[in-house]
This record gives sequence, C-alpha cells and structure tokens, in this order.
Amino acid sequence: MRAHGNSAASRDIATLLHPYTNLKAHQSKGPLIITHGRGVNVYDEQGKEYIEGLAGLWCVSLGFSELRLVEAARRQMEILPYYHSFASKSHGPAIDLAERILDLLPDSMSKVFFNNSGSEANDTAIKLVWYYNNAVGRPQKKKLISRIKAYHGVTVASASLTGLPNNHRDFDLPITGIVHTACPHHYRFARLGESEEAFVSRLAEELDALIEKEGPDTVAAFIAEPVMGAGGVLVPPRTYFDEIQPILKKHDVLLIADEVICGFGRLGTMFGLEAFDIKPDMVVMAKQLTSGYQPMSATVISDAIYDALVRQSEKIGVFAHGFTYSGHPVAAAVGVETLKIYEERRILDHVRSVMPHFQERLLQLGSHPLVGEARGMGLIGAVELVQDKPSKKPFDAPVAAGALGAETALENGLIVRAAGDALAICPPLIIETKQIDQLFDRLAATLDQTHTELRRRGAL
Repeated sequence: MRAHGNSAASRDIATLLHPYTNLKAHQSKGPLIITHGRGVNVYDEQGKEYIEGLAGLWCVSLGFSELRLVEAARRQMEILPYYHSFASKSHGPAIDLAERILDLLPDSMSKVFFNNSGSEANDTAIKLVWYYNNAVGRPQKKKLISRIKAYHGVTVASASLTGLPNNHRDFDLPITGIVHTACPHHYRFARLGESEEAFVSRLAEELDALIEKEGPDTVAAFIAEPVMGAGGVLVPPRTYFDEIQPILKKHDVLLIADEVICGFGRLGTMFGLEAFDIKPDMVVMAKQLTSGYQPMSATVISDAIYDALVRQSEKIGVFAHGFTYSGHPVAAAVGVETLKIYEERRILDHVRSVMPHFQERLLQLGSHPLVGEARGMGLIGAVELVQDKPSKKPFDAPVAAGALGAETALENGLIVRAAGDALAICPPLIIETKQIDQLFDRLAATLDQTHTELRRRGAL
C-alpha cells in the first residue's frame, strides 16, 4: 500500500496525474476538492460555495443536480448496463439518440458515429476524411487545415489540429499533414486601422493562398469551431464564414464544424451552424450532449461521405473503426433525456432571454483598466487581460496574469478558466438573471484585486 496522509488532498497528490496542471506547483499547493453541486453552484470540502462559471469544462448545461439525468442513468443500468455496436449489433438508446441528433441538424447530415470525448470525435473525423478520400480515388488528398488558437482535442491527431503551442511542445506534435491558418480574432491579429471586413477578406485570401501552396489535390478538409472556446472565446467577425466557405468549395475541401462547445444552445441557437450559416460536411459534438453527466460525443457525416464509406467497406470487407464504449447505452440514455429536457423546458428560449443581460454585464467589464477586450456571444464570454490598454500590449508570460486572475476568482467564490491571459466564462445554460449578476459582481471584484496585486508586483 502506498504511504500517504488521510486527507483527500494528500491522497490526491500521492496518486493522481492531473491534466492541464503545473505538476510541480501541484505537489506543494494541492488540489481544490469539490464534494457536491447544486444548480449552478459547486461546494468544496470546507463547504465553501462557488458559482461554476465554466459549467465544469464548458459542459454542465443543466447544472449539477438534475435528477432526471440521474434517474435515466439508473434506469438504463438496470435494463442494459452495457452493449456495443460492433458487427451489426445495436440497442435502443443509441438509435433513439442518433435520431434525435439528426432531427436537429441539416437534412444533408446522414449518419451518427458515437465516441466518448470531443478529442475522439475529432480523431474519428480525421480518419473518416482519409478513408473517404481513399474511397473516392484521391489518395493524395489527405491534409487538414486548422487555425492558430483553435482547440480540437488532445489525442495525437486531434492535438495536432489544436493550434495552441503548449499542446504541441515536447509532445512531438503536430503530426505531418496538419497545417494551420490564421486566427479570426480581429482585436489581436488585425493590422493597424484594418476593418473587420478587410481583416476577413485578408484571412480568406491567406487561406486560398495556403491551399494553393500546399496543393489543392492534397488538402482534404478544414476544421473550425464556430466560436473558438479554449483558445480564449474568440468570436469571429460576422462575415468570416461567408468568405471562407466559397474558398473551400472552390478547392473541394470538406468543412468540419467542431460544435463540441457551441452545440446545444450555448450561442442562443441549437448549433453554431445556425448562428454563422455554416454548411458542413461533418459535425462534431460532445459536452452538452449529455450535460456532462456521462462521457459521450458524436461525429456526424453527410450522405455523400456515408455513401463512399459503404462502398469502401464493401471492398475491404469491414469498416474497421470503433471504440468499446461507442454508443454506450447508459451514456446514450442520458443523452436522450438531456435532449428531452432541452425541448420540454424550452432551454433555448431561456438562453435567449438571459443572454442579452449576460453580454451587457460582460461588455461593461471592457472599461476596466486591466481588460483589453471583453468579448462573447450567447452565454459564453471572456475578458482579456493586458499590460497596456491603448497599445494592447500583453503581459510577459512569466507574469501569468490569467492564472492569477483565476486564483483570485476562486477566493471570491467563482470558478473561471484562464486561457492564457483571458478569463473565460461559460456558465450552465440554466443560469438565472440574479445569478448572472452574482457571477459578474464576483468577476468585477476579481479584476480589481488582480489589478492591485499586479501593480504591487511591478507588472503594471
């Protein structure tokens, strides 16, 4: 037996390897132990209450105490706790969930493949792109284009799509065949005096030039989040996808919409597709599909892609891709119940009713001396901390202003996420107006205290 203390924190340090954590600092600081949740709040082992301002990891749409989801899981565990979909096997929950998902998507979407995480869903998308192009006789058309500051996962292939340096450093990524184009963040990447329209036109021209440089016969797909989440909640200019999509059509490049964060109401639409008039060949989803209560994701493909997969699997004798837990019946049952709740409680209507106030409170923080930009859409947003407001000068990396802000927020009973020096906010969709005010009151206090501490440290 490993020697360790009796507290949960000491047991954690003795046993767990934590994702997205400074492992050396964790050895001395230890974890925040969350013991239970209710609604939009979670509680630590001392009983301190926090507003969960990131809905866990962008996922707990229905809050932390939805008993209907608990009961759906319990009921399915009693009936059929596990089965798979290999070799023409199936079960009711997976069929029901697939039908409900397709009912929410454009008619061009044809089949649903279930995975267990957003990373796996994007890994599957990559493999299907390669398989598809082999099936249609284009064995050289295999490269995928992602974007700088994109987030698409952490598996070997999906982390290669991710456009954040720390996801590549010392993991020997990205793999070959993955290239990145410019990030559509006007505040940070526009040239001096460049309008949003001119910025978008330039990015479209750069994408066109990149495809030409790589060779249109080698570029297979372009992947994009409607709003970029973990990269800092980056909302593209309204014309961005209008200008990008014709270029993809011109070069016969598939469009993969990564709806892992935006899907199921986050932007005030069921999917980000509707918010930006995106017409995809594949759609990837996870997180709010089950309100985070069970691990599940889906990769949805068009009729044209499915027809090619059928021909190729007939030729080979099998479509040899799948996971032990693909379409797990308990996760699927929870997904079905989640989608029922969205419909029955008119969650989209609720989001639309409270999101103007959410965005109003968010944008007010743009006047804070520490905030370079306050940005968001629907019930998601971020404030970007800068050293100098007029010049947009960022803090030097060792200052870790975002990490300081997130730690200060914890002291104030608010959980946010530092994406670099941006503090991201993405509360459960059930949040009420009064709770939105509590969230932003705590965030405003956090900014004041962080500003004071940075001045004390000489970072301002």
